[in-house]
Amino acid sequence: MLLSASFDSLELVRGERIIYARFLAPRLVLSTCRINGGLRGDLKFVANHQSCESVGHETPDTLLAVSDPAGYHERVCGRHGLDPGGTVLLGTAANMRLAVVKEIGFRDLSVMAVVTGGVEGNAGRAGDPAGIFEGPDGFETVGADERNKVGGGPAGGQGGPGFGDGASRGQTNPFGGTINTLLFVNRPLSPGALTRSVMTAAEAKTAALVEINVNSRFSPSLATGTGTDQIAVAAPLPEPGGRALTGAGKHAKLGELMGLAVLEATKEVLIRQTGLTVDRQCSVKILLERFHARGDGTYGLDAGEFVSLVSRFLDPGAAVLFRDNYKAVFHDPLTVSAVAAMAAVEDKLAAGILPRSVQPEIMAAQAAVLARAAGGGEGLPPDCLEKLSPYCRYQDVAGFLRLACAALAAGFARKWPK
Repeated sequence: MLLSASFDSLELVRGERIIYARFLAPRLVLSTCRINGGLRGDLKFVANHQSCESVGHETPDTLLAVSDPAGYHERVCGRHGLDPGGTVLLGTAANMRLAVVKEIGFRDLSVMAVVTGGVEGNAGRAGDPAGIFEGPDGFETVGADERNKVGGGPAGGQGGPGFGDGASRGQTNPFGGTINTLLFVNRPLSPGALTRSVMTAAEAKTAALVEINVNSRFSPSLATGTGTDQIAVAAPLPEPGGRALTGAGKHAKLGELMGLAVLEATKEVLIRQTGLTVDRQCSVKILLERFHARGDGTYGLDAGEFVSLVSRFLDPGAAVLFRDNYKAVFHDPLTVSAVAAMAAVEDKLAAGILPRSVQPEIMAAQAAVLARAAGGGEGLPPDCLEKLSPYCRYQDVAGFLRLACAALAAGFARKWPK
């Protein structure tokens, strides 16, 4: 199906589990692809292919992409009639029918972003502990005891390796989250501007994830992307004696258009692919789940685990009442706002913006606000705040989560006294 034939000598086509751009005039392309990647001026196609479903699914294409990237490239190109030597191919588990195409222009300048994506199982922050190392013999899995040796962050591990950055032999975890971006410009760009475009697009993608509060799965931080994100940027080759644009940063209109197109397309595709709406993110559980470290080195918290953590601070009768009504509590706007403020303050403490020496006083105030919000706005007796005080002297993210759960329980118990 032809999606677009109007963008500057470029045809955008969607086929069976694939979207590709056919160049009707020469393009300069910069991509992260393992086959034909880097800076190229001889390509005919840029493609994005779905090889499997996002969760619990493997196909021959998936396995081939991990074990033999060149074979995967040849196979997919052959299936869709694309020239293997003239194609860069991005891989993903995202549904091509849910792709978002966003075109934005200013005067005679136009930018088109085509984005597919999901972040459910693979979101991470740049600098999170990684689980894969590429050595002389290829890729290998890094043991949990080694993951923390560089950078000093909490132990963690990457999710399933993607098509863009390698994989360990035999590791077949599907791609639980990948954001792939195809970015097209209708004016020639210098190689430097093309490279700067990748940075601008990456910043826009990160801005989208931070704006909707996507948590890292590998540290107690907000995500900046996923471990398998890929990108390809294409612009026309300049005519002989013609001028190429040289600015693609945030101060240039080109950078603004790129940023807006990628930002809007990324947010929209996450709604389409996984239902990741801002309303869904209005959740106590989602705001706090990044502070819960699991035994496998990942971070997260399902509803049942969170209910159990809060229930530990409630008497049996109140615990049953909380368990039966937790959804309303988790999405209450005043309670969510109190948790959001508390998490933001913890981030400032972790970054050193606020000194840890005053953590007990700061968090005592935050816990009181949360308890009052969870209690329906009622004032709290002094003994309630005294009971929360010891939890304010926590030493790690697990202690912070414990304080938040204790404050939430204190407010809920106060809301319905015997």
